[in-house]
Amino acid sequence: MVTKPSISTQKLKQEAAVRRVLATIVQSKSFRQVDRLQRFLGYIVEETLAGRGDNLKEYPVGVDVFGKDPSFDPRMDPIVRVQARRLRMRLETYYAEEGQADPIVIELPKGGYAPNFRVTEPTVTPKKIISNALVSRNSVAVLPFEDDSATHDLKHFGRGIAEEIIQGLSKLPSLVVKSASSVDGRQSAAILIEGSVRKNRDMLRITTHVTDTLRGSYVWTESVDRRVGDDFAVQEEVARRVVDVLGSQLLDRSSGVMGKGVGTNNLAAHNFYLQARYHLEQRTEPGLQKAVEFFNRAIEEDPRMASAYAGLADTYNLMAHYGVAAPAEVWTKATANAAQAVLVDDESSEAHTSLAHIMATQDWDWVGAEREFVRAISLNPQNATAHLWFGISCLASLGRLDEALNELKLAQALDPVASIISRNIALIHYYQRNFDLALEQIDQTIEQNPHFSTAYWTLGLVQEQRGELDEAIAAFERAIELSPPSPRILGALGGVLAKDRKRDEAVKILQRLEEIAATRYISPFEPALINFNLGKREEGFALLTKAFEDRSFELITINIDPRFDAVRNDPRYKSLFKKLNLP
Repeated sequence: MVTKPSISTQKLKQEAAVRRVLATIVQSKSFRQVDRLQRFLGYIVEETLAGRGDNLKEYPVGVDVFGKDPSFDPRMDPIVRVQARRLRMRLETYYAEEGQADPIVIELPKGGYAPNFRVTEPTVTPKKIISNALVSRNSVAVLPFEDDSATHDLKHFGRGIAEEIIQGLSKLPSLVVKSASSVDGRQSAAILIEGSVRKNRDMLRITTHVTDTLRGSYVWTESVDRRVGDDFAVQEEVARRVVDVLGSQLLDRSSGVMGKGVGTNNLAAHNFYLQARYHLEQRTEPGLQKAVEFFNRAIEEDPRMASAYAGLADTYNLMAHYGVAAPAEVWTKATANAAQAVLVDDESSEAHTSLAHIMATQDWDWVGAEREFVRAISLNPQNATAHLWFGISCLASLGRLDEALNELKLAQALDPVASIISRNIALIHYYQRNFDLALEQIDQTIEQNPHFSTAYWTLGLVQEQRGELDEAIAAFERAIELSPPSPRILGALGGVLAKDRKRDEAVKILQRLEEIAATRYISPFEPALINFNLGKREEGFALLTKAFEDRSFELITINIDPRFDAVRNDPRYKSLFKKLNLP
């Protein structure tokens, strides 16, 4: 007679099986670089196995896992909810890829922190996982350039470009050029080079992409237009450009991708410039005011420093964007400083970036803005701000959201620690109505910089569209707490309160904004949205009309902003929208 294992023995075996799966998960590619999520997952699994799953609440998790002090208030600090969403999505990614054959699935149900352990039988063959050990930083694979022409007669031309690139790269020391004829060859290379060829009459457009396969992000991209004719010369030109970029700008620099200097030999001016840039990147009212001070001090030290004039133009422009000052008060200063930057140095990528940004956000000159952004990027392909603003302030407004996302990913590859770039990638997903991706991205931004107020503003927008109104309210309140005063975020809070049928609270915010407007500029944009959500269309359109008169920055994205979906078919909206000169 076979003796059945006791209940306690079965329980021990099940716990051991769960712990084996847990160890596999935290060592996987999906979790290897996210220490906080590893700790979070390990903690809730062990607490549940110990029979304490019912005690897994936000406060103990915040204190025990995320090191919060005893005064931690989950209502004001959403870190546990944010990380739980990230963990949930990360687990889904893991089981869709690496964990397909795992015998136990660890699930984190919505609304709680105690995981479920589900026994499964693998029904699919796991994907082949290529170890990171196979990926060398100095390995590259080159794909034939795609023939995207209408007549499909450029296949051999595209293959010729790839062959020229391979030949040129093979001469670089310490570089391994892998065969791209197989999936393994492409996946085991650190850098992937690919592109496309298009033809319009007698003109060719050749676009090249250099991708970092480890991060899944663009490192460099460029398009060139050439007349049909000498194929060999064009192929050699494109190949030479790629080889120059990889040889001089990527592979030989241990510190990673680097851009041009700030254009001064004056150490004091350089230091003032760096301090100004730091304050500018905070995107807060005190930060922008400090940035003005330090950029001006840099200019006093070196009146020929184009990048300082460009930075000053950017700061004044952002003051209008973030409601720190009325557009009419600062845009003349922004334009004058951008023009001065170009006058001082017409070869300055920063100067042309500032000018392009003003043409898009102030002048609504989309053709001119795109031309200037392209010029800025051609002068310095590694100018992360140029890629950032080209994507978020120009291409996104034009409705070219896939192109915008590509530009932002290029910007992130060039400056992977910039919170504003990470935040704006989430905004593009939000505009695309891909709210799950937007949520995942903005959670990453908050994890990277938990004190970045505008990230919580974006989180609130995303959660509002997901119908998670309580979460949206908490996110906006956290943003306000981190960046007082903030009429823009206060207005967003009023909008979601109105949508949540908390009419009295929304009206109080409208009244508060009116009181603030007696002493400083308040953009009519957010009060317009509050009125729309209160069902007051007449008042809403009156305020929106005033926003157009003020040329409020937020207007450039109204045609892609989900918050305007309810009024988009109103004739008054269509009449106002025409003023933006958007297609």
